[in-house]
Amino acid sequence: MLLKNLRYRNLRIDRWSLPPGETWCLLGGNASGKSLLASILVGESKPESGSVTDLPPNVRWTSFEAQQEIYEDEIRNDDTDYLDRIDHGTTGLELLLESGSTADNARALAAKFHIENVLDRGYRLFSSGEARKILLLREILSDPDLLILDEPFEGLDIDSCAELSTLCQNLLDSGHALLFLVNRLADVPECATHLGLLQRGELICSGPKGEILHKSEIRQLVTLDQSQIPDLPPPPNDDPQTFDVIARMKQCRVQYGDIIQFENFDWELRPGEHTLITGPNGAGKSTLLQLLSGDHPQCYSNDLQIFGFQRGTGESIWDIKKNIGIVSAALHRDYRAPGNALTTVVSGFYDSIGLYAHATEAQRTLGLKWLEEMGLREYANTFFRQLSWGQQRLVLIARGLIKQPPLLILDEPTQGLDDLNRHIALSFIEKLASLKRTTILFVSHREDEQLELFINRIHFSPSTKPGVRFEASRIRLQ
Repeated sequence: MLLKNLRYRNLRIDRWSLPPGETWCLLGGNASGKSLLASILVGESKPESGSVTDLPPNVRWTSFEAQQEIYEDEIRNDDTDYLDRIDHGTTGLELLLESGSTADNARALAAKFHIENVLDRGYRLFSSGEARKILLLREILSDPDLLILDEPFEGLDIDSCAELSTLCQNLLDSGHALLFLVNRLADVPECATHLGLLQRGELICSGPKGEILHKSEIRQLVTLDQSQIPDLPPPPNDDPQTFDVIARMKQCRVQYGDIIQFENFDWELRPGEHTLITGPNGAGKSTLLQLLSGDHPQCYSNDLQIFGFQRGTGESIWDIKKNIGIVSAALHRDYRAPGNALTTVVSGFYDSIGLYAHATEAQRTLGLKWLEEMGLREYANTFFRQLSWGQQRLVLIARGLIKQPPLLILDEPTQGLDDLNRHIALSFIEKLASLKRTTILFVSHREDEQLELFINRIHFSPSTKPGVRFEASRIRLQ
């Protein structure tokens, strides 16, 4: 495959080839042009000028955008209103069979990725990590000539990353061609033989991986000058609400049909007890947070108190949400309302998806300040869904932090961010914690995100009890 004088929007590639026997990885920050290039290679976009020759006939692409399209299709095809049960969507096996594979082959590959237990489950019951695995396996089962893996390790736990690396090596050994697109240096796969660096739509250097990794441009991409980290924008008020106890759970249990996700979980969260939440994909980490935020229906069937309210006693969900800021894959997935970057940030004041109230001038000014600190001031009037995936995540981080709430729920908040933007986001979180007005709950699979601010850790591990999938244990870190 050869690209010559390629021009499309801000993408400019003078010459680049993928000869047989080479496995390439393109490294680039948010909005660097990686997804634009992939859209051309799969035929979704047509270049404005230049040529792509010797393109393999079957090119497939996995990405966050593709995962979002599946979710939105599932929403459109929801038949709950016409059934005597909740329609949980297309099953995992049905999605895998869309590749043209047989059921036996699909189940065999799912077993290698340890997700055979979700194949009979509806898509809308998947965790974000499980949905990502299903998408990856569907494209692998399609037997592509060239498989483009766009941020393939994002959202996967450590074991799943190792399993994916093995699957990729097996594909290479069987003669398939792979192209990796990543925004973090740590995600450059071992199996890649060659590396290219994309910046602002230009391929500024490319060649054998070992040679490129020693170039100064790579160091600049991942090195953050701590003195250049922006200040935290001011809080919207100087008199934050305080609580003796933020949340209290007693014998908490989540169950789907005959399967218990976790049970017998007792927890009391007090102000300042910043907590790290860890465990494998599908363990129940996001479910636990959704119980607190009121976004999971079983919050009403559990003994749960939050901000002084006993859930299920007629309290208003808005009385609870006004004290919470949220950043999560689920919010990112569900934020489908029209609006630009600024209105998305300001919607954090109203805990809504979309802005339906008249924002005050002070709120808009603070929203612009947050966009400026995120490096997105020029995109204030750009539609949210027209931003790159990483830019969307930065906007949602600003939305979650803008009111500096008593409780901040961060469920893999840096997913989709490049190294520099991830460092900036984590620095904002550390600065917010130092103000002692916000308690932070943080889900992450990454060891380098286990910040010193965490006092407690909740870890989910596989259960040995029949019918129970996971157990949650509490660990004191400080």
